[in-house]
Amino acid sequence: MLSLYFVVIGLCFIFSGASQEDGVGCGFTSSWLESVVMSMKLTKQGFHRDLVYEVRHEPTSHPVKTLLLHRLPNGVYMDQYQLADLREEMGLQVLLDSALDLEAPAHVSSAFSALVFLSPPEPLQAAVPVHGRYHKASSSGGWERVVIEPPRLLLRSEHCDTVNPGIPHRVVDAPCTVQNQTLCSWLEVHGLQVPSVSVKLPVGDSSLIIPVCAVTTLVSLLCSAFLFRAVWKHGIF
Repeated sequence: MLSLYFVVIGLCFIFSGASQEDGVGCGFTSSWLESVVMSMKLTKQGFHRDLVYEVRHEPTSHPVKTLLLHRLPNGVYMDQYQLADLREEMGLQVLLDSALDLEAPAHVSSAFSALVFLSPPEPLQAAVPVHGRYHKASSSGGWERVVIEPPRLLLRSEHCDTVNPGIPHRVVDAPCTVQNQTLCSWLEVHGLQVPSVSVKLPVGDSSLIIPVCAVTTLVSLLCSAFLFRAVWKHGIF
């Protein structure tokens, strides 16, 4: 019996050591994290597109929360009112870091962040509307290419409040849900090979724009001509 006891203790140490070597805490093992794949693409045409996200991974015995932290450039925007409607109608869960001016052109706008919460069933997907901003006219017109880099991928186990990082991954704090009432610890997954996407937007030709002073002069001349015609017609002179 004593020898059996030592055998059991030895096996416990062996399995414990293997788990610590391979695991990164809360059920996220290094081998499982290697199965995680993320993709991003743009659909539709023109100024009004959809950013389609997808995350795949091997099945787990416990629910896994997924959050995308996406920094977007000033050349595009997301409509907070449209997102609110889509949340009510389709359950789309997107949180913006600030209110956006939907009418402002790109050159007076700032970059912003969107938090996209993905929910089962798998594969985890979301199609988020994104719109192109008008760009400042140039002397030659043409097109402006707006590049959208991929988002950061965060994971959180349903049955765990904290996670232990494993290289090259790290722990970050982010909202637990789209309600943004509390912060949770998430594991940010590194090493994903996700290409950027881009959208080409037309740029106005500034050489075709009539200066304000010219417009003012033209309006003044037209008004003078109209007034002279009215005076001449009624024989005031």
